[in-house]
Amino acid sequence: MHSQFSPHRAERVDLPGRHGPIAALRAPAAGRDLGATALLLPGYTGSKEDFAPLIDPIADAGVEVVAVDLPGQYESVGPIAESDYRPAALGASMAELVAKLAAEGRRVLLLGHSFGGLVARGAVLAGAPVSGLTLLSSGPSELPPGERRAALDYGEIILREQGVEASQQVHETRQALHPRWQMIPQELKDFYRERFVRSSPAGLLGMGEALRTEPDLVAKLARVARGAGIPCLVVCGELDDAWSAASQRDMAERLDADFAVLSGAMHSPNTETPDALLATLLPTWRAWLS
Repeated sequence: MHSQFSPHRAERVDLPGRHGPIAALRAPAAGRDLGATALLLPGYTGSKEDFAPLIDPIADAGVEVVAVDLPGQYESVGPIAESDYRPAALGASMAELVAKLAAEGRRVLLLGHSFGGLVARGAVLAGAPVSGLTLLSSGPSELPPGERRAALDYGEIILREQGVEASQQVHETRQALHPRWQMIPQELKDFYRERFVRSSPAGLLGMGEALRTEPDLVAKLARVARGAGIPCLVVCGELDDAWSAASQRDMAERLDADFAVLSGAMHSPNTETPDALLATLLPTWRAWLS
């Protein structure tokens, strides 16, 4: 089973950030170094560990890996104001990190999963000097109506009125209704709980609000990417229950981006079907770097 506990060779490090240290897992390129760094941004309530199954294969392909906790997530220090957790604000802070990696002589391949995709988009719009952009299970705008949107709406009420612990308990109760939750090892459930309660309440609220209000900026992103010569890739699971595969295909067409649908995957191909995801990522990234 692939999960946040999948073994890897990355070292836990702190990187300089606008609001304080950014927690990261960093693995050097193995073998022939292609001079590139894959900067991986997680989704809402996620963390750097969400990319554990991808780290060694990417490094073995000659690309350095830097997977981070976004500001305010899990082990990263974040700002105080909820508004500073919108994709544009977080994107600007990630653009600064991209610039620092680029200053080390690295070509940066930026990947954002789910909410992290909105942040990655914000980074490119803020002028991040990337050599490629990958949007993984991320949509063109706010989260559409559905179970995840309803959970956000209710979760905000609990979070504001009763705090992070109560919000996490409600989240676990909702997850327990799904049969697949029963198959998750207890140590992994404990990790999900720990990273949620260690995340900034302002961050959870600000990111949650952004997921309900983010405008469609695909046309703007397309203009910026085209002008800067940034190639794009959109990847999703065929069973994505956040943004539909059809909506992500449409986004890819509007971006003039490559597009791939992963059979059998839902919203997190990075842990659900990492081999299939890597079979799409690595050849595309090699082409971008050639």
